[in-house]
Amino acid sequence: MPLRNINDLEKLKKINAALVSRVERSMEQQGNAFSLFQTAISLENRVRTRTEELHSTLRRLEQSNIDLSAAKENAELANLSKTRFLAAASHDVLQPLNAAHLSVSALAEVQTSDEGKKLVRQVERSLETMEDLLRTLLDISKLDAGVVQPDIGDVSLEMLFSSLRSDFLPVAEMKGLTLKFRPVNAVVRSDRTLLRRILQNILSNALRYTRSGGVLVGTRHRGDTIRIDVADTGCGIPDDQREAVFEEFHRGTIPTDAGLAGGGLGLGLAIVRRIAAALGHPVTFSSKVGHGTIFHIDVPVGIGATADTIVNTADMERPRGYGLFGTKVLLVENDIEVLQAMTSLLERWQCLVRPATSTGDALDMLGDTDWVPDIVIADQHLDGGDLGTTTIAEVRDYLSRAVPALIVTADGSEKIAKAARAAGIELMRKPLKPAQLRALLAHLLA
Repeated sequence: MPLRNINDLEKLKKINAALVSRVERSMEQQGNAFSLFQTAISLENRVRTRTEELHSTLRRLEQSNIDLSAAKENAELANLSKTRFLAAASHDVLQPLNAAHLSVSALAEVQTSDEGKKLVRQVERSLETMEDLLRTLLDISKLDAGVVQPDIGDVSLEMLFSSLRSDFLPVAEMKGLTLKFRPVNAVVRSDRTLLRRILQNILSNALRYTRSGGVLVGTRHRGDTIRIDVADTGCGIPDDQREAVFEEFHRGTIPTDAGLAGGGLGLGLAIVRRIAAALGHPVTFSSKVGHGTIFHIDVPVGIGATADTIVNTADMERPRGYGLFGTKVLLVENDIEVLQAMTSLLERWQCLVRPATSTGDALDMLGDTDWVPDIVIADQHLDGGDLGTTTIAEVRDYLSRAVPALIVTADGSEKIAKAARAAGIELMRKPLKPAQLRALLAHLLA
């Protein structure tokens, strides 16, 4: 209807209001659309900015990862270099130390006066302390570098405890302490040498920090695990030292009224923690100051060993006696001082020794058909790049028989140990302990 035909004023007002409302809505919609457009542009700019910041952060993170990886690789190389250096240095240091051990042992056997014997014992103790420190520092270095590879197998706890008892009982008796091992008929999965090292370090500490009472070693079955407990009645470990006792060169605080002397290098439990980590054997302890400490070592139950295996192991570890009179020994050693000291010691045991410094010299010694060695003792690293294992192989080939043989070396690498085992050759580390050498020779010749 045309507006001029509308005479009703109220209708005109309503039409006007409707038109005004429509215009206002249209303007609001346009305004909202513009606002949304502006908001979208703002959000896009913010997203672009944040994306650029994120890309920049990721690039910095990637560079940091590259730097960290390079630093880690350099640290590992430095650690391995340190290990190689310590291994080489220890070999050079252990050579004269071995000669000193052998010479002092030979000297001890000719001493007749009490004063002379006392001085010899003092020198022996000093040499043993030096050896312990060198070996322990080298062990820590190897464990930190991750180059120690455990040789896991079934280990008879009864045989292990028997060996530890024979080593530590004289120490306990000298201090007036008791040392008891509960009988156990169990086999565990571990590296026998490394597990023994854990227990001997804990036992050594237990006896050192105990004034009265003693030490008890026992076991408990816990499902697929056997827990070995070493309990002492010593001075105990305060709560604020629970972590510190595993640190290098940390020595426990001994109460002034405990009547205990100091001693030790403070490395025993540091070695324990590292070896336990390498074996995967958790080591924990509970302690009460003034009452004592109990160390716990959790070891997996063994797969199983036959009775014959255990009996044979027992036979091998049982002392065979020390009769070496008239034993013919082919001794191959390139270090003249060690050669002279070893020859002197063996001759004191009534052995007939023929010394050599290389494979060629050793074979020349066999030219006399009337002289056939009962045993060959050789250093691993000889002059001219010769190896003791190769020398022994050639001697055996020359004699057409597997003559008993022993490698003595200051090189503690696993490579040499594996080569010796593969060739059926016994292995001893320098510096040699004369009593152990004599016992092994008697066993090999039995």
